[in-house]
Order: sequence, then structure tokens, then C-alpha cells
Amino acid sequence: MRAIAITRPGGPEVLELAERPAPAAGSGECLIRVAASGINRPDLLQRKGAYPPPPGASDLPGLEVAGEIVAGDADALAAQGFRLGDQVCALANGGGYAEFCVVPVGQCLPLPRGWTLAQAATLPETCFTVWANVFERAGLQAGETLLVHGGASGIGVTAIQIAKALGARVLVTVGSADKATACLALGADVAINYREQDFVAEAKAATAGRGVDVILDMVAGDYVGRGVQALAEDGRLAIIAVQGGVQADIDAGLVLRKRLTITGSTLRPRSATFKAGLARALRERVWPLIDAGRIRPVVYRELPAAQAAEAHALMESNQHIGKIVLVW
Repeated sequence: MRAIAITRPGGPEVLELAERPAPAAGSGECLIRVAASGINRPDLLQRKGAYPPPPGASDLPGLEVAGEIVAGDADALAAQGFRLGDQVCALANGGGYAEFCVVPVGQCLPLPRGWTLAQAATLPETCFTVWANVFERAGLQAGETLLVHGGASGIGVTAIQIAKALGARVLVTVGSADKATACLALGADVAINYREQDFVAEAKAATAGRGVDVILDMVAGDYVGRGVQALAEDGRLAIIAVQGGVQADIDAGLVLRKRLTITGSTLRPRSATFKAGLARALRERVWPLIDAGRIRPVVYRELPAAQAAEAHALMESNQHIGKIVLVW
């Protein structure tokens, strides 16, 4: 099969088209003929040598795919309502930048009604991450207010749409007027340009001084301390990445007085059982919203898989709104 390999740690140029043996599905797994592979920030970290795959996972990058099930554990497939020939999207543990990818059956989800395979490839990593952190760990409820940092990112556009569809109010931070416009068009109630505005002051102004209930933070660094200031009483801060650095200075007294919860997680090292639980929740709570058209695809660009280096450079430029996809 053709695959995109990381030849050495480095910049986008280290990604090269290669020939690899096709993998074989084992117990509880299925083999997907990949039509499209989603691009995510962890892929960039892996390429740089900063995010090694967990034991047993493919050394190829790629955490989400969409395509056709062509082989696999028949009993596991039947238990999840799948069969050979079904079109699915799936969360992979690695190896997604390839023409064939093995994934645990429990991490597969049906192709949404009316979506192309390239569009569906944008869903797994972002949906699993948003559901795990915003709804399970931070417990966002209808009627509450969510602040999403990086509202125009793949994670951001997913969080906006799911949270709005489930009855929350959504504020986002963005870095440009174009990104603000895009987020508002997706349903965000307030877009804050962090280059020109203080998100703490704007969040408080948008909530009549109360603060927000949940923050989805992929920046960390000094955003953590500022997030503590922006949260309402009993607020929850969910950290999912550290693009702004790993060190944070917070007012611990404010955490006590507001009864705040600060949590964080990474998805890739979690067990297949945990991820299958997330898939069940998504299938029950989110997939009906997608099928009903209340959540729509946001694809910034589709590129041939051989142009993976260009796709990574594009993501690193931070110009994109939504997801970038490789097509096989």
C-alpha cells in the first residue's frame, strides 16, 4: 500500500510517500480501505518527534480516517452493527496516513447521512476529543456558557456546533476577523479577537459579569491563569493541548473561592474500551444531530495524500478554518 512516512523528526519536508505492507486486522479490529485521512495537531507533534505513538501502534501518522470496511473480526463487526462493505469513519491509534488502516471496531462510526468520505474524515478526532472533555469531563449542560479557545480550528468548529446543538451558549477566541465571521456563521454567540481584545474582560461582559461555565483550552500557558479569572462560580477548565506552553501561574485563592475544577486529558493513550465508550455516546447523542443537518462539515482544503507536507505546512500557518484532509 501507499503511505505517508515520517523519515526523520523535522519540518513538513520529512513526510514522504512510501510503500508499506498492508496491515492485517486482529481480534476486535477491522481493516479500512482509506478514502480520506484527517489532519490534526498531534500529527504535527509526532512528525517533530514530540509525540511518539503508544506501544503497539503504527509508526505512521494519522489519527482519523474514513473509508470502507474490507476485512475484520466478524463477531466484533456484528456486535457494533457493521458488516463488510460498510462506509465508516474511525478514530485510529496511528497509521491513518495510508491506503489501508486497522482500527478497533469499537472506534468506528457510520458515515453520516449526506456526507462524503472526505468530509467524514474530519469527524473522529475532533468529536471524540470534544465529547470527552467538554461534555464528560467538564459536564457542559444546556443553558450554560462555553468559551472555546481557537474557535476556527478543527476542534473549535466541532465544539461550537455540538455545544449549540445541545443548548449551550458559545463564546470563542479567534485571531482574525475572517475567523470571527466563520465562527459566528457556525452558531457562536460571541467571537473575541485575542489580538485586539482581552478575552477575560469580553467573557465577563458577555455574561453580565458572571463568567463562563466551561472553557475548552488548547493554549495553556498564561491562558490557564486568565481562564481562572474568566470562569463563573463552579466553573470548569478543560485543557487539551499546550500550544502556549506547559507552565501556568494561577490564583489558587480564586480557585478556592469560586469552587473551580481544572482538568486535562490526552486521548491517544487511552484504552480501546474507553474510546469505544466515547463512540457509543457520540452515536447516541451527536450522530442524530449530524444526520439532521444541525452539525455540518467544515473542510478548509482537500489535498492529494502525496501532498501531506503541504497539508502540514498549511496547518502550521494557522490560516485554515476547520479541517484539512488528505484524499487517497
